[in-house]
Amino acid sequence: MTFSLYQPGKSGNATTKLSELIGALSHALDLTEGQPEGHCERSCWIGTHIGMAYGLDNEPLDNLYYTLLLKDLGCSSTAARICQIFLTDDLTFKRDMRTIEGSPSAALRFILSKTGAEAKLTERIRALVKLVSKGGDLVQEMMHTRCQRGADIASRLRFNETVQGGIHALDEHWDGAGKPDGLAGTDIPIGARIACLAQFIDVFHTEHGPDRVIAEATARSGTWFDPALVSAFMRAANDPAFWEPLKSGDLGAHLQTLEPAQHSFDVDEDYLDDIAAAFADVVDAKSPFTAGHSRRVTFYTNMIAEEMGLCADHRRWLRRGALLHDLGKLAVSNQILDKPGKPTDEEWTAIRNHPVHSRDILSKVRIFADLAPIAGAHHERLDGKGYPDGLTGEQISLEMRILTAADVFDALSADRPYRKAMPVGEALAILDKDTGTAFDADCVAALKRGLERLSGNEEAA
Repeated sequence: MTFSLYQPGKSGNATTKLSELIGALSHALDLTEGQPEGHCERSCWIGTHIGMAYGLDNEPLDNLYYTLLLKDLGCSSTAARICQIFLTDDLTFKRDMRTIEGSPSAALRFILSKTGAEAKLTERIRALVKLVSKGGDLVQEMMHTRCQRGADIASRLRFNETVQGGIHALDEHWDGAGKPDGLAGTDIPIGARIACLAQFIDVFHTEHGPDRVIAEATARSGTWFDPALVSAFMRAANDPAFWEPLKSGDLGAHLQTLEPAQHSFDVDEDYLDDIAAAFADVVDAKSPFTAGHSRRVTFYTNMIAEEMGLCADHRRWLRRGALLHDLGKLAVSNQILDKPGKPTDEEWTAIRNHPVHSRDILSKVRIFADLAPIAGAHHERLDGKGYPDGLTGEQISLEMRILTAADVFDALSADRPYRKAMPVGEALAILDKDTGTAFDADCVAALKRGLERLSGNEEAA
C-alpha cells in the first residue's frame, strides 16, 4: 500500500497571516533576479524604515510593505529575452547590472562587456549590431513587459492599485531617465520611489557594506532617487537597530514586528488557491516553452487524483503542490532551460537541483511546508534512478507518484526547445514503457481514464 503525505483536517485548519506568507514566498522572487537569498525581505525591512522616517503610516505604509516584498513579481518574464538579446546568462546579467555606476556610459560599457561574451565571434558581432540599431526599443519592450506583468500578478494576488502601481513604476528614476514610462519626480508613486531606493541599498550593502551604500545613495540623490527619501534613509541608518537585522538569519521574524505585519489578516482557503496560482504564473512566465505548464500539470494532477478516488480536500491540497512544484526553476538560467541541444554536465547539475530549490522555498512557507516533499520529488522514479535524491518505490508517496505522472505527461505533450510536442498517444506510450520502473501503474491508468473521459466530454459537446 503506497503511503500518503496528506493529513486530513490539518491543511484545512491551518492558518497563516498574509504578511508571513508573502514574505516567505518572496524568496522565490530572489531566485529570478540572481540575488542572495532574502533580498526582497531585506528590501522590505529597509524600505519600510525609510517610509516610517519619511512619515508614512497606516494604509500608505501597509501598501509600501507589500510593494517591497512583491517588487520583483514581473522579473521572470524578461529572462528569455535577456538571453536572446544579450546572449548571456540572465541571472548573472540581472545581478551584476544592479551594481554598476549610475552613468549611461557605465551602463553601455556593462552591456558591451556582457553581450555574447561566451558566444562565437560572429554571433557576438550580430548581437552587438542589433543592440546598436535597436537597443533602446528592445530594452523599453522588456521593461514594459516586466512592469506590466508584475502589476498584473499583484492584481491576481488581490493587492490594490497602489501596490500594483508601485510595482509597475519600480524602475522609474527621479530625473525622468528611468523605465518604462519616463516618469519624474512626484509623478512616480511613493511606493515605487522607496522600492527603487531600498533594493539599491540592499544590493550595495550586501556587496560592500554601510559606508559604500551611503556614499552611492548620496551620489545618486536627485538623479535616480528622491532627495527627501535619501535624507529619510540617512535618518533611519543612524540607528544601529536598522542594520543589525539585515545580518540576521531570521529577518522574516523581524519583519513580523513591523506595523504593517500587525495589520495583516489570516488567509482563507480560496485566497491560498489564488496565491499558489499567481506564483505558478511567475514560474511559467520564465520561458515560452513552459508557458501554462504549472496550470496544465495541476489539471492533470487533479484529474488523476479524482480518478483514483481522492476526496475533494485532498485534491485541493495536492493542486497547490502541483501549482508550486516548479518554483525552483526560477534559479535556473534560461540559457539552460531554453537550450535546444544537450545540456553540459554543469548545466545538468543546475537542472537536477531545481526540485531542491522548490522544496527549500516551500519548507519556509509554514502553510505550504507539508507540500515541500512532493515538490521536491516530482522527478524521482520508482527504480531509484530519478533525482534529486534517488528515492525508491516505498519512499515515494502517492502524491509524488501522481504529480510525477502529470508532470511528465505534460512535458511530453507540449513543445520543448529540443523537440515539438508529441501526440497524446505517443506520450502515453512512453509512460507505458516506463510504467513500473519510473511511473506508478495505477497513476498512469488513472491518467488514461481521465483523458478518455475528457475526450468523450469534448465529443459530446
